[in-house]
Amino acid sequence: MIFWDSSAIVPLITREAASQQMLETYKADTEMLVWWATELECVSAICRRERETALHAGHTSAALGRLKRLVENWHEVQAGDRVKSIARRLLRTHNLRTADALQLAAAILLGGSDVSRISFLTLDDRLRLAADKEGLYVVG
Repeated sequence: MIFWDSSAIVPLITREAASQQMLETYKADTEMLVWWATELECVSAICRRERETALHAGHTSAALGRLKRLVENWHEVQAGDRVKSIARRLLRTHNLRTADALQLAAAILLGGSDVSRISFLTLDDRLRLAADKEGLYVVG
């Protein structure tokens, strides 16, 4: 299973340069791990694209429908004190935004004593670098 950052999920549900690559990755392993706010981050990205007129209203509805189908099948890491504690350390260690630190913390929590067993997928360069430095297997 792969832990998916929202930056890698959005191309699955909207047309982007990375859409084909993300679709191939998804088809190879359809069991997705995410953190509990990923759905909201994806909704935010879709609506932002609509507001910027990069996405038309009909396409927005279709993208939200595709997101709903993904949400029904993915596995979420819930928020909690341990995730928050790891994220706090990550914010002090890496150049990350809060949501990125929380996503990476969720993946690290899943890895337990061996984070290298967690595959981590992101299209965000800062998050990719931090995940690599933390010892996760970074996909791509």
